[in-house]
Amino acid sequence: MKTLEIEWRHLDKDGRTCLRCSDTLQSLRQVIHQLAAECAPRGVEIIYRETKLPIEQLSQSNLILFNGVPLEAVLPGASTSENECQSCGDLCGQPSFCRTVTVGGHTFEAIPAALIRQAACGVAQCC
Repeated sequence: MKTLEIEWRHLDKDGRTCLRCSDTLQSLRQVIHQLAAECAPRGVEIIYRETKLPIEQLSQSNLILFNGVPLEAVLPGASTSENECQSCGDLCGQPSFCRTVTVGGHTFEAIPAALIRQAACGVAQCC
């Protein structure tokens, strides 16, 4: 059986994360549930791993890896940048800048389910 490992890295400050990471988590849960049902009959197991990051690794927060490859490296024409995240700033007690993903001229702070699914399907080739 093939495996698709999906790793999500995010800030964790005293058991809490920012709003954009919370939104990404909701999208991830939805996609992982769908993929598990679709890919199992095709011999692909979905493994999910969450990595909680300290403030010192904030630059990696809201990063999704597919078998170790970042989402932006899987999606054609995708790139990353960062912008100020008020929610992380509140958690960290200082101005904070978090990852964004740009695809097709649209910049996303929280990663939507459609992009997660597109990247996962590109790597796993089971959906």
